[in-house]
Amino acid sequence: MSAVGLTGAVATSAAQSGGVGLLLNWKPNGLHVPYYAAKARGYYDEQGVNLAGIESGQGSDFAAKQVGLGNTEFAVTSADQMLNVNTRGLSPRSVGVVMQKSPVVVFTTRETFGGELTSADQLAGKTVGTGPGMVRVLTKLLLEEKGVLSDVELVDTGFDTVQQLLGGEVDAAGGVFADAVVARREAGSVSSIPVAETIPSYGHVVGTNPDFADRNPETVRGFLNATARGAAWATDNPGRATEMLVEANPALSETADTQRAKWVEMASQYVLSRTVRQQGWGWSEARPWETTYRALRDADLLGGETDPSSVWTNEYLDTDYQYVGRYAETVSPPETATSGGTASGETTSGTTSDSRN
Repeated sequence: MSAVGLTGAVATSAAQSGGVGLLLNWKPNGLHVPYYAAKARGYYDEQGVNLAGIESGQGSDFAAKQVGLGNTEFAVTSADQMLNVNTRGLSPRSVGVVMQKSPVVVFTTRETFGGELTSADQLAGKTVGTGPGMVRVLTKLLLEEKGVLSDVELVDTGFDTVQQLLGGEVDAAGGVFADAVVARREAGSVSSIPVAETIPSYGHVVGTNPDFADRNPETVRGFLNATARGAAWATDNPGRATEMLVEANPALSETADTQRAKWVEMASQYVLSRTVRQQGWGWSEARPWETTYRALRDADLLGGETDPSSVWTNEYLDTDYQYVGRYAETVSPPETATSGGTASGETTSGTTSDSRN
């Protein structure tokens, strides 16, 4: 990935373009519920942010590059790609962490594995398939940290990992938790090992261009406030929030239950963290950024060097705002298959009424 030959202009005022845009990291799905809920419920408008549109993306690398070029005001991307792009001539910055831990997991089905996967030691002598990029890097790093890498056959399954696992072509898979949700829908019983339990790293982040942020600090702050409130409301109202996602993207109607399950898993297991409880929604700490940077550098996946601390900031997080500073106190996450829920990932308890604003 290179910035050479690419051009882009940073917006100097959010009003000049008739509003701001949000570029997703991928096609709209359950992991993007907070943005659609916040937009449908008018939270961006209440913050004085005219969110003109939410655009489907082409990957976290593309999203990070576009926001770095100034072709979009905001982007949903990943911590690893923010670091990557910052070593390749651009300087997008993370202004809020949406997933407080990496979404990468090693997972399998009971039928394929012949039982439940509870420890990386069980993978010795097994075939583990992964897709490309950070998923493969973190899966490999997990196996290395657990001392079983030399005993595992690691194979490239491209973007067909779930199907190859369900077909018995691999014994286990490295992917993101949303892949495990999809597998659970088809296979029933899925067990997984989160990479984040061993390797501190972040998942989705909100990126913007530092020039745009410097000139429009209230727009950035308002965007984060509204997104945090959207996440809080969607956590307590996953069914209604998913309906808002589907209404904006009718093609998802046939997979609405799966999209809801993805959001429930994310809300319960990935948005909340010790840091969020202590500091507030979206907060960054240095260690996950440094860990991810070292992993990318050691895997020779960067274009050069950068200071990890320059890639993120907490400057625009309004911790006096209820849904940022006291986010953990405002939500009652539903249970999931990994927190005591059913095998399908449906909510079993812990929800509140849909009356929360």
